[in-house]
Amino acid sequence: MTKAPFSGKGGRASDLLGLIHSDVCGPMNTQARGGYQYFITFTDDFSRYGYIYLMRHKSEALEKFKEFKNEVQNKHGKSIKALRSDRGGEYLSQNFDELLKECGIVSQLTPPGTPQWNEVSERRNRTLLDMVRSMMSHTDLPTSFWGYALETATFTLNLVPSKSVQNTPHEMWNGKRPNMSFMKIWGCKAYVKHQMSTKLEPKSEKCTFVGYPKETKGYYFYNENKVFVARTGVFLEKEFLTNSGKSRNIELKEVQQQQNIEPEVEGISQAVEENPTDLETQPLRRSSRERHEPERYGFLVTTHGDVILVDQDEPKTYEEAVASPDSEKWLGAMRSEMDSMSDNQVWTLVEPPEGIKPIGCKWVFKKKTDMDGNVQTYKGRLVAKGFRQIHGIDYDETFSPVAMFKSIRILLAIAAFHDYEIWQMDVKTAFLNGKLEEDVYMTQPEGFVTPENAEKVCKLQRSIYGLKQASRSWNLRFDEAIQEFGFIRN
Repeated sequence: MTKAPFSGKGGRASDLLGLIHSDVCGPMNTQARGGYQYFITFTDDFSRYGYIYLMRHKSEALEKFKEFKNEVQNKHGKSIKALRSDRGGEYLSQNFDELLKECGIVSQLTPPGTPQWNEVSERRNRTLLDMVRSMMSHTDLPTSFWGYALETATFTLNLVPSKSVQNTPHEMWNGKRPNMSFMKIWGCKAYVKHQMSTKLEPKSEKCTFVGYPKETKGYYFYNENKVFVARTGVFLEKEFLTNSGKSRNIELKEVQQQQNIEPEVEGISQAVEENPTDLETQPLRRSSRERHEPERYGFLVTTHGDVILVDQDEPKTYEEAVASPDSEKWLGAMRSEMDSMSDNQVWTLVEPPEGIKPIGCKWVFKKKTDMDGNVQTYKGRLVAKGFRQIHGIDYDETFSPVAMFKSIRILLAIAAFHDYEIWQMDVKTAFLNGKLEEDVYMTQPEGFVTPENAEKVCKLQRSIYGLKQASRSWNLRFDEAIQEFGFIRN
């Protein structure tokens, strides 16, 4: 059989909210700021005016539709008549179906494998992502800013003419022509005036324009630390256009989730066709493979009457370390780590703030060996349980630049050609040099709790291994220090 031609898509809606096209796109291969991986679009068929909402999970589609429905119906005093979507699971849930029936909204689901009948949403997704890649390719912003670029692209599409409608979507949606004078080139640099500054401090800072806030008349700006809202700024658009010839490739795409297809087992397919109920009545066959516990290498010790299996190679916990034959060496490694913490003034002991639950910490042990396998060093590293941190409360940015292998190869090739000397350096307890800007509280390390201050917690002043922002804090500190010696970043 051949695929039948697509025809009979239906006519256009004759009024606002007569038909809404919707689709969920994602997950994207890169998370946007805030942990967003998906986005959902709602496009009015009559005006082609579009809304977009960023989502962390697909399950948020119902809540976003409620938010969209309440806003547009309150704005126009009309009700949504029909919602057209593909057969995605987020649109087929019982809660979604009950909401549509309760509100009298007709659900128009396209048949499986027919994106051509959901062409408005599919084309909108493609146009938006193409715009985002183009916008970001001319900036030096991280790829995680695609969320801001996506919202700006949607905002722009609503203001510009479309082949599908006579006027702009904004004019048909709001009943008045849009004012384009406030539009700026996305990603350009801008000087933003400080709210408060002393006489000797600079009165403005150089930032990057990243979008238009929906709730406020103004602009979104980004500097090295945060995204903030300001009323206006001095935009360096001419400088941006002069350098717009330089672009980079943006790898932003939707991750295609493969469906797991079970392999056909010989004899099963034929049995199901002859008698589909046989499989339900037959008992499950247990595997006859002999099961046995894996071989373990270690020894048993008893502490306080409890039996503990201690790994002779590398202990996994503090109790195993102090109970192993190399306990003195492991204790020496932990004391050395605590001395580094003290020398770098990593934390101060404070009373636990009300309502703040400190994150935990643990010891990680490692034997450093030489090329012959002989143990050279016993290493004990104190690591914070950063997985308990909450984004926006005790950490914000986490990214830090890394070297590309091709750059290292080029450097080695140049050095070999000119017979240069290459020096490699290492920084002991590197992360402890990074300075924390957020307030992060941690429990005292096991085995080193101060008796007179047992109830207190550690307020971290420096980044510590395991924190979400540790690598970024270290990189900023290293970049600042190395440039003081006159080096230029490649």
